[in-house]
Formats: sequence, C-alpha cells, structure tokens
Amino acid sequence: MFSLTACGKDKVQKVKVAEVTHSIFYAPQYVALEKGFFKDEGLDVEVTTVPGGDKTMTALLSGGVDVALVGSETSIYVYAQDAKDKVINFAQLTQTDGTFLVSREKIDNFSWDQLKGSTFLGQRKGGMPQMVGEFVLKNHGIDPHNDLELIQNVDYANIAPAFASGTGDYVQLFEPTASLFESEGKGHIVASFGKDSGHVPYTTFMTKESTMKENAEMVEKFTRAIYKAQQWVESHSPQEVAKVIKPQFPDTDEELIATVVERYKGQGSYATDPILDEEEWNNLQDIMDEAGELPKHIDYKTLVNTKIANSVMK
Repeated sequence: MFSLTACGKDKVQKVKVAEVTHSIFYAPQYVALEKGFFKDEGLDVEVTTVPGGDKTMTALLSGGVDVALVGSETSIYVYAQDAKDKVINFAQLTQTDGTFLVSREKIDNFSWDQLKGSTFLGQRKGGMPQMVGEFVLKNHGIDPHNDLELIQNVDYANIAPAFASGTGDYVQLFEPTASLFESEGKGHIVASFGKDSGHVPYTTFMTKESTMKENAEMVEKFTRAIYKAQQWVESHSPQEVAKVIKPQFPDTDEELIATVVERYKGQGSYATDPILDEEEWNNLQDIMDEAGELPKHIDYKTLVNTKIANSVMK
C-alpha cells in the first residue's frame, strides 16, 4: 500500500487520498499540494474525488486509499456497524458547514420563515450537509418535514443540475457551485448554513486504526503538511489563496475562487489547526441525534486521535 520510491538519497512515500467532493471548501488541502508541503515531508499525495460519504468510506475500508477526507459522521456509522478496523479522525480541515441556501428568485430581505410552504432541495439523508441543514431550520422554528416539501433523494452529484433544470424553490449547495449559479443568474445566495450551525468537525482526514499504528510516521508527516497549509491560508489573502489553488479549479474564474475563499474565511470555515476538540465532537453528535441519525453515542477518545496533531503543532 505504501510504496517507497528511491529518488537520489530521498525516499518518497505514496499516499492515496479520497475526498468526498472537490470544493474550494477544502482550500488548505490544495495549498498543501500546490505549495509542495506534502513533498517537503517526503510524501507523494494523490487525491481522487469519490462522491458520497458511503463510497468514500468504502474506498478507505477496502484499502483502495490510505486516507479519506469526509465528514466525521461516517466514522461513527462505521463504528456502529462493529467494524473490525475502526476509522480514526486524526486531522480536522473544516470546522463549520460549508453549504449555502440558494433561492431561485432574488430576495432582498430574506428571512428563514420564507421557506415555509416552499420546495427545498436538500442534501443526502444521513450526511452532514443534510443533518446540519435540518438542524439550522429547526433552530429557526421550521419543521423540515412538515413546514415545507423536503427533497433529499437526489444523488449528491445531481443536486445542482436538478435545481438548474427547475426542481425546487431553494437548494442547499456547496461552493463554488453556489457562487457560480449566482453569477450565471441561476440562483441567489440568501443565507449560510455555516454561520448558523456552530463549530463541528465537518470535514476531517481519517484513516484506519491499523494504519495509525503501522504507519504513524506517514500520518504525522501528512498532518504536519496540512497544518502548514492551514497556517498559510490563515495568513494570506483570499486573492493569494485563489492564485495558488487555481490549477485545482481550471474551469473556475480566479476572481470567483477568491470570492468563495473570502466567504469561507469570513465565517471561519477553515480550521486553523488540525485539532478536533471534544466540544465539536459532542456538537456533531447532538446534530446527528436531532436528525435521528445517531446510531449510538460514541466517546470522543474512541474515534478521535489528537496526539499527532498536537505533536506537529509544537
């Protein structure tokens, strides 16, 4: 799985990563790739997009990839199924929801109660975007299953096309799709789920417990590169970040990328260090429980390892 390739006196370790989606929401990961932070650690990181948390987790558990970048709820689902090899969260990348509420019609003075009686095209049932979406709606006095028509049976990859083709009055979208729709006149961003959800381990890097034990050095190098990237994103302007990660989004205008980065930085979506703390973990389980998706409460230390993250930060 972990190949060592001789390159002069250096040894390069191949690491395969499966990301659940390809989004500017994951900017620090792309900074680590484009700025060579992984290479500086002797890692040759290959990132593949595997849409859907279930598919991403299958890739990890089957050994198809070494690391998964996905919502922490997936590690809970796996543990609840009595998996022999637990999935461990070792480095947090994003700490808020990354989706936005997009309206088909332009609304100058939006209020959440305007969703009542509408058709809402949400995210996949059981996934973090959908659970956080329902959590935010309930906090605004909206029953997502009775006060509106909730559509949540559309595959992740088809949600944006479905809205573009006329399905729904509102849709929950990630960036850059939300801003792209707005620029093309297909929709209008009216609210941020990230601002209303509080801090959660929305997207984390995770790997199998056996990998944590057998390849601890790789995990440490990987985490150190991510931490460098997180600090770089924090200390540089959205325009500078956009310029660096532009090769990852060749079909997206650089100014649009900068706009998205600014929006995410402004609401604190990018974690500035890889620590997934206990309060965030408990907030995640509260959201899952509220959505009726928490199989059982899992102790923080069972599926979260911050030892390596703390080590690289010293």
